[in-house]
Amino acid sequence: MVVKLMRMRRDGMFRKVMPAVPKFMRAAHMIMPAVPKVMRVVHYGCRNGEAHGLKHVEVPVPAPAKDEVLLKVEAASLNPLDWKLQKMTWGSSFMLQFPHIPGIDVAGEVVEVGARVKEFKAGEKVVSVLSHVWGGGLAEFAVAKENLTVSRPSQVSAAEGAGLPISGLTALRALIEEVDIKLDGSGKQKSILIEGASGGVGHHAVQLAKLGNTHVTATCGTQNIDFVRSLGADEVLPYKTQTLIWSLSGRKYNAVLHCSTGIPQSIANLSTNREVIDLTPVVSTKWTRDVRTFFRKKQLVPKFVSLKKKNLAYLVGLKEGKLKTVIDSKHPLSKAEAAWTKRIDEDGDASGKIIVEP
Repeated sequence: MVVKLMRMRRDGMFRKVMPAVPKFMRAAHMIMPAVPKVMRVVHYGCRNGEAHGLKHVEVPVPAPAKDEVLLKVEAASLNPLDWKLQKMTWGSSFMLQFPHIPGIDVAGEVVEVGARVKEFKAGEKVVSVLSHVWGGGLAEFAVAKENLTVSRPSQVSAAEGAGLPISGLTALRALIEEVDIKLDGSGKQKSILIEGASGGVGHHAVQLAKLGNTHVTATCGTQNIDFVRSLGADEVLPYKTQTLIWSLSGRKYNAVLHCSTGIPQSIANLSTNREVIDLTPVVSTKWTRDVRTFFRKKQLVPKFVSLKKKNLAYLVGLKEGKLKTVIDSKHPLSKAEAAWTKRIDEDGDASGKIIVEP
């Protein structure tokens, strides 16, 4: 019997008596490892804990809903929103679900897709924005909505992809909707001031503004002046410099983009009926806006990010030579506390994005 089986194998008879496995199925089984049942995550269970409130635990790997994809996370970036949500005391009953896994900007590989997902399949590299309520970025696996996930070109690294969504989309919306800059270079030239130009939002805002017909004056820490100038800014001033209504070259600002924490200093010198667009708003922003608008007839406009898939896809496409995400530092998931502390301590002074890699 054994001899007969050997002959059947030798003569190729098994191909006749057993159904052939399609090549694409064989390739998939070879490439895609089985998804584990549990994963490592970093989460916190209460507010105001800062870095010492982060805990390393194992939890079940989430299953994607019908309109979601399950990602093997390759990189996640930290935004000011992450630590602000942790410290926030208002709205705690509806803003977050505890325990909370922070991080909403991720890049990774699709390992499973929901029943209604049409655009992606296992093995594809993507960039995603996760829900700020559920979070999930500081983990080995995360689920993301198909409508907030875009393909990642091979020339865009996971760290670069993860560093793009929130900061890039925030800058894009402000420049297009508020300042009305045409990123194809058309339109009348405008002059803008970008405060906090070395950070995540700021360094993307400088590059995007220069795609349009824009003269950019930027402020940053003294240690980052050369870095911001390398991004394309026409004039770069240290934070302490009194920002005037006009740039050093004599151009009057059409708008100011405030990309750092605290109250914008420039609003005191901005001309009447011009806007300071606050891209890092806090609760006190509304009070400051109301008071200063009433007394000075100037507008401090808080601007929150607008999450649109087409805009994210546009930004990822721009990365091929026109937009770069600069990485400030990388940290393993096992040392997420160091990344968290750096994000808080260097807010406004970082040079690009802070990345956590599982």
